[in-house]
Amino acid sequence: MAGEIAAKAQDAFFDDDFERAVDLYTQAIKLNPNDADLFADRAQANIKLGYFTGAVADANKAIEVDPSMAKAYLRKGTAFLKLEEYYSAKAALEKGSSLAKDARLTKLIKECEERIAEENRDLNGSSVSNMVPQSSDRNSGNLEVAVQQQNGTHQRKEREAVNPKYRHAFYQKPEEVVVTIFAKGIPANYVTIDFGEQILSVTIDVPGDDVYHFQPRLFQKIVPDKCRYEVLSTKIEMRLAKAEPINWTSLEYVAAVVPQKINSPSESYRPTYPSSKPRRVDWDKLEAEVKKEEKDEKLDGDAALNKFFGDIYKSADEDMRRAMNKSFVESNGTVLSTDWKDVGSKEVVGSPPDGMELKKW
Repeated sequence: MAGEIAAKAQDAFFDDDFERAVDLYTQAIKLNPNDADLFADRAQANIKLGYFTGAVADANKAIEVDPSMAKAYLRKGTAFLKLEEYYSAKAALEKGSSLAKDARLTKLIKECEERIAEENRDLNGSSVSNMVPQSSDRNSGNLEVAVQQQNGTHQRKEREAVNPKYRHAFYQKPEEVVVTIFAKGIPANYVTIDFGEQILSVTIDVPGDDVYHFQPRLFQKIVPDKCRYEVLSTKIEMRLAKAEPINWTSLEYVAAVVPQKINSPSESYRPTYPSSKPRRVDWDKLEAEVKKEEKDEKLDGDAALNKFFGDIYKSADEDMRRAMNKSFVESNGTVLSTDWKDVGSKEVVGSPPDGMELKKW
């Protein structure tokens, strides 16, 4: 069944009906989510539609299923190239080239090298070029395409932005930007997150539900290797390491905006909460809501117990912490005391619950 739908998707692609091709590939993927070819082919259709971040996500999924698929790296490199993420594009294309000999890969690698050299010349030629998001003919072309293509995938993205499935927010420090997506009860294995030079790609794919994509082009470049994320019971939190200590006036890229450089990351600094929306947002109130959600987060079993003891340890003084560590270790985890005067001068003997026997392993 999935093969028949994939064949129809391929026909739609050859007929230049890329929107229908994406829809059909999506149907086929639901029936056979372990077919790397389906993800790679949908990535190609997304590239044709100009949905480059979606193409990167699809290519990554294809690589996850089949790490030896050269065409998945080709799709990923092509999409990154369109996004002007030249270093990421080159890395993906070189990996694909190591797996298969393909003239297209060689050609695109050369183009990446030319673009990187061009960027470096621009940086060397201007003392402030690394402080300002640069507008170029390529950017203008992309903007023109975005304006003209007001149907299909682009229209869907607009609707998602107006009425997103999950609320998101962000705040920043001198060295990082913290992005939060408020998605409760999402298992970590349903979340895929990728960091590019200036791209954040988040996909939440819960079986039986619509796939959620959050893939902004970021205000400034980040350091992908230093970025990290955590899937919690009430939210997904991502920490983006800034490439430069620059104040982001929005989360997403805005052409012709001059960011302010933070002179000294060590100086007293209050996190700022900028907004890309025209309406005024009370970011202090939003931060309070986030903290309240964290405080009210309901945990069960060992997680609740660990949090309880963690809260005690966090607010304890030095003697109380020493007492807690000593009593816990010496009693094999059966005694936890906060009284250093009581446990500091003697060995703490284990005290198992009634009906249980203490054994040392």
